[in-house]
Amino acid sequence: MTVSTDPGGRASAGGARDVLAALEARGWTVAAAESLTGGLVAATLVDVPGASRSVRGAVVAYATDLKTSLLGVDAHLLAQRGAVDPQVAVGMAEGVCARTGADVGLATTGVAGPDPQDGAAAGTVHVAVRTPLGTRVRSLHLVGDRAAVRRGAVEAVLGLALEMLR
Repeated sequence: MTVSTDPGGRASAGGARDVLAALEARGWTVAAAESLTGGLVAATLVDVPGASRSVRGAVVAYATDLKTSLLGVDAHLLAQRGAVDPQVAVGMAEGVCARTGADVGLATTGVAGPDPQDGAAAGTVHVAVRTPLGTRVRSLHLVGDRAAVRRGAVEAVLGLALEMLR
């Protein structure tokens, strides 16, 4: 996967601008539930001037137990499959909508590396987007160092959101 970056090495705001424009056109709001991206989705969104018209907030649930306590992800699912799972991403997207009142939830979970986690290789990423019209999840294997995997996850969740909002 190719990731556009600005000179500072951060994920491009181009996708964020498009997502925010699509949200504003529908009158919808958005919130992010982030694990491996550690707040990078929210930071990319709020880098766009006028983001406050659509962005409700974000929850960084880096630790597995916080996915349950803050986002309502099923504890049994986490115990059975671990945090790096497509259904966990779905639970995170749904949970952030429920907790923040946002219309759209973006979620990222995965392994930035360099070491595997819960039996998943570095670069394994699951992103999910929940809208009032439905929920979709995408599973990816991204290549590169931690920073590249994190940026790729941001691009992937914003890309999936844009597909669903168009």
